[in-house]
Amino acid sequence: MTPIRCLVVDDEELARSLLKLYIQQTPSLQLVGTCSNAMQAVGVLQQEPVDLLFLDIQMPDLTGIDLLKALIHRPAVIFTTAYEQYAVEGYELDIVDYLLKPFSYERFSQAVTKAAAHLKKRGPTPRVSAPEVSVAKDYLLVKAEHRTHRIRFEDILYVQGMREYVAFYLADRRLLALMSLKHLEECLPSERFIRIHKSYIVAFDRIEALEDDHLVIGGQRLPIGPSYVDALKRRLP
Repeated sequence: MTPIRCLVVDDEELARSLLKLYIQQTPSLQLVGTCSNAMQAVGVLQQEPVDLLFLDIQMPDLTGIDLLKALIHRPAVIFTTAYEQYAVEGYELDIVDYLLKPFSYERFSQAVTKAAAHLKKRGPTPRVSAPEVSVAKDYLLVKAEHRTHRIRFEDILYVQGMREYVAFYLADRRLLALMSLKHLEECLPSERFIRIHKSYIVAFDRIEALEDDHLVIGGQRLPIGPSYVDALKRRLP
């Protein structure tokens, strides 16, 4: 029997250690790795096949629920959390089970049995993947420079398309990512961003001045494409 490949994601070291111990005591499970936050988990999921995710909910920066919503294909998921109030939302995301901390090995085994039945019924696990860019709440998750970055909408000044790449110009840095500007435009909220040129998308509330066929944002003059002028003027007060 092929073992179920597991990934543990929890910001508490004791919780990670306990789950690691329980997994090692269970012959049907194989531990792929442990992560202290959801951002690390995204990187592992993009590199390793994972059948079952033991996932904490309350974690810094990105919650377990946000992580699940950002994934294109999801493994089977068992939530491990100290907060009972998240149970309903968890089951709405089609999780297998919900382990309330602290939990015993017996309760852990029951959850694993349910996960095994779920995986058998579902068939082969599709390759888990996260998109190059995904939206969650008020930020983007962007895969760039061999890492997954959390980019808040409020930090984006503008984005420049550069053939197969886009450059995010942020309040404090520039980030280069492999993706199309068209795909990014579909992901960004239209009430906050506007396309002004075939090569530029800007944050509407960061526009400092309009100068005929250019606008100023972040101290830079950006061209306005002729086909985008009317839409921009309609948005301006």
